[in-house]
Amino acid sequence: MFEKVLVANRGEIAVRIIRACKELNVRTVAVYSEADANSMHVQMADEAICIGKAPASESYLRIDRIISAAEIADVDAIHPGYGFLSENAHFADVCDSCNIRFIGPTSRAMMALEDKAVSRALAKKAGVPVAPGSEDVVENEQDALAIAKRIGYPVMIKAVAGGGGRGMRPVHNDISLVKGYHTARMEAEKAFGNSGVYIEKYIENPHHIEFQILADHKGHVIHLGERDCSIQRRNQKLIEETPSPFIDGKYKSLRKEMGKAAVKIAEMAHYTNAGTVEFIVDNKGKFYFLEVNKRIQVEHPITEEVTGIDLVRYQIMIAMGEPLKHSQSDIQFKGHALECRINAEDPFDDFRPSPGRIEMYYQPGGRGVRVDTHAYAGYTVPAHYDSMIGKLITYGRDRREAMDKMNRALGEMMITGPKTTISFQQAILQDPNFRRGVYSTGFVDQLLTGTRRELIQEKA
Repeated sequence: MFEKVLVANRGEIAVRIIRACKELNVRTVAVYSEADANSMHVQMADEAICIGKAPASESYLRIDRIISAAEIADVDAIHPGYGFLSENAHFADVCDSCNIRFIGPTSRAMMALEDKAVSRALAKKAGVPVAPGSEDVVENEQDALAIAKRIGYPVMIKAVAGGGGRGMRPVHNDISLVKGYHTARMEAEKAFGNSGVYIEKYIENPHHIEFQILADHKGHVIHLGERDCSIQRRNQKLIEETPSPFIDGKYKSLRKEMGKAAVKIAEMAHYTNAGTVEFIVDNKGKFYFLEVNKRIQVEHPITEEVTGIDLVRYQIMIAMGEPLKHSQSDIQFKGHALECRINAEDPFDDFRPSPGRIEMYYQPGGRGVRVDTHAYAGYTVPAHYDSMIGKLITYGRDRREAMDKMNRALGEMMITGPKTTISFQQAILQDPNFRRGVYSTGFVDQLLTGTRRELIQEKA
């Protein structure tokens, strides 16, 4: 058993990890930037160490400072959460060299899946469908034009590193491809320190469906079902749910087929710990491998709600060398769960971040309602990091009950000061198509056009 774990992250995920450690009677060390001195994770941890100024490049992305903090505090392990260094193979190697356990996949597994072009090749080797596209990093715009001509427009330019919708550009002709190619490279370099991009066929208005996996050090891999993450803005998720209404509709056989594909990819990569295999699915039920997120996901709570499995606790146990205590046949899915990411953003100004002091904060409660957050009245949402204030999760016996609880919970939630996504998420929950489970990744853009936008804005 670990005696002390350092949490190399901030915000709600840091709070979530600290809670899991406390339940295991494991002491915790928080690291924080100057901007996060009053953050909840700093107050909850047993110890806290400042590692630098507000910009992530001077704090949460500084491997040397995090390792120094870990050595000063004499920790057994480091949990990276999501984002920042959570998918950095070098960081995992440094932890190992310092005899500190990295709570996540091995660097070997991360390297096998880090480059999205390389992971596409691995998926193909595993017999999992991938969308037509480039075989490797696209080195120049001439090659980009040739690939686009070969597979046909529209195409998607994607960064080989990172995630969160950055370094991605859909393009529909030669002119937009040349512009998008250079823009995506610059954005990827700024966000991930890697300007590499690849190109694949753009599937218009697909369903974004991901499978949660768990793997131990003995080679056992299981999946914990799917999450539908198709409600997105700017390629970043806004609402997630499980099970997927799309799969529950006409394509129930996909659950077994895609689950097997996710497990196969993890096995091929010799994956350990928690991860997520992402797919896109067209309207005819044909699925394609997208990428592997080599960490815990923001939306992991909805999987916890329908399976009863504590994923963060499992992460820690696997890192300690414990084998999986569940086989695939043990996993039972009960009920339905939804998650709304409550962000400090203005939905009617292109989801522009809205940092600032929270004057009033009230979170909903009641049976089947869960809030994962680090926010409180008087807390200042920094401008330096992502805009998420917290996650509102509801659980019901079926989708209708989960939606009704979410509608109620969103109506109860009060946050004054920064603009938030709450009113917009209420509009989504009340939309007839969403209530019927008829939506794709283009849903939000459609909702924000024409008279529908005016009606929603008027209600907000």
